[in-house]
Amino acid sequence: MQNIPNEEMAAVWNGVSGRAWVDEQALLDRAYEPIEQLLVEAVAATGARKVLDIGCGSGATTLAVASSLGSRGQATGVDISEPLISVARTRAQREASPAQFIRADAQTHPFQPASFDLMISRFGVMFFDDPAAAFANLRRAASPGGALRLVVFRSIAENPFMTTAERAAAPLLTGLPPRKPNAPGQFAFADAERVRRILEESGWSGVEFAPLDIACIIPAADLERFFTRLGPLGQVLRDADEATRQRVIREVRAAFAPYLRDGEVRFTAACWMISARAG
Repeated sequence: MQNIPNEEMAAVWNGVSGRAWVDEQALLDRAYEPIEQLLVEAVAATGARKVLDIGCGSGATTLAVASSLGSRGQATGVDISEPLISVARTRAQREASPAQFIRADAQTHPFQPASFDLMISRFGVMFFDDPAAAFANLRRAASPGGALRLVVFRSIAENPFMTTAERAAAPLLTGLPPRKPNAPGQFAFADAERVRRILEESGWSGVEFAPLDIACIIPAADLERFFTRLGPLGQVLRDADEATRQRVIREVRAAFAPYLRDGEVRFTAACWMISARAG
C-alpha cells in the first residue's frame, strides 16, 4: 500500500476537527492575537517582502501580515485543510486583502524555488509526519538567506491549561487519545534539541530558540465551547451519550476555575519562538 504523507492529519483537518476550528475561528483568533502581533513584528524586523504563513488555518495571521506589508510585498498562507482555507479566502475577499491562500500539504507541495524571504507560523508546523522532509521542502522554497520565524508550544508540563480538560475528564471517559512525545500534534516541537537537529538536517542554519510566555484571554462565556469542541476531549465528546457529556462538562468547567477572573479565562501559552535562516 502506498504511504501518503500526512494522511492522518489530512483526514483530521478536512473532517470534523477542521470544521470545528472553522466554527471557533473568532474565539481562537482572539486568544492567540498576541502571537499574531509577534509575527507581524517579525516581518517588519526582517524587512521581508515575500512571506509564507505555514499552517495558516483560517488566515488571521496571513491577513494581518498582508495588511502590514501593503503594496510593498505579498503574504501567502498554506494549509492542508480545505474548510479552513475556504474561510481564509472568504475573509480575504471580504477585507479586500491581497493575501493569497494555497490549499496544500507544505511537506510535499512544489513551491516555486527561492520564492519566499520569510516563513512564519503560528502553531502550524507541529503536525508533519516527516518534519525533516517538510522543512527540506520549505528550505527549497526559501530565498538565499531567507528567514524562519515559528511560534510553537513548549512542553506539556509548562502548558497545564492546554491539558486541563482531558485530565479532568479522564476518570469519566474512555478513549481519550494519549499525548505521545514527539508525535505529530500540539507539543511535537517542545524538545528544542530535537527540533534543532531536524532544522539543521533540512538545510537551515543559525537555529535559535527564544522562550515566550504569552498571556492569552478568552471570554468566560466561551469556555464550554472551547473545551467541548476543540482538542482531544472535543473529539471524544462527539460520541458520548448526553448524560456522560453533561457530567464531563460539569467536571471540566470546575477544573478551569483557577483560570477564571472577571468574566475572562486567562492563561499563559508557554512557547518557543524558533528562528533560523536558509543558507
